[in-house]
Amino acid sequence: PSEFYKHLHEAVKQREIPDAKCSQVKMAQGGPMSASRIYFRVMRRELVFDICAAPFGRGFFVSWWLSEPSGCNKGCLTAIPFIGPMILFAMERAITYYKIDTTLMFQEAVHASVLEVIDGVTTEKGVRALTEGERKPVMEQLAKKSR
Repeated sequence: PSEFYKHLHEAVKQREIPDAKCSQVKMAQGGPMSASRIYFRVMRRELVFDICAAPFGRGFFVSWWLSEPSGCNKGCLTAIPFIGPMILFAMERAITYYKIDTTLMFQEAVHASVLEVIDGVTTEKGVRALTEGERKPVMEQLAKKSR
């Protein structure tokens, strides 16, 4: 994972994503006393992209998650009776084409960085390259299985 993250940091840096900051974060696999895993994090304004690369059995997997941090703003606003939830609602409603476009550009740039590193590792190790289908997210398939 550390080698993968080093290459990923370089791939993200080469794309010169405005306001992007890279770091590594440790997250618990379960509760507070559980083992932890290192994730590579790319932050841009109110967006967080967490990437996990880790061995699994005899293989290796990579997952990525795009989210918004649940910082003090949301928590503090909801604590203010009556007016707090209204302010939060107004803030969340202010989704513009610009915000959607920059979110999609950020997501695509980081996703392309991840795929670039995966391609480099598979070529270097002499492993079969990912098919077009394997390069796409599988969330829809997971949702169907859980129903």
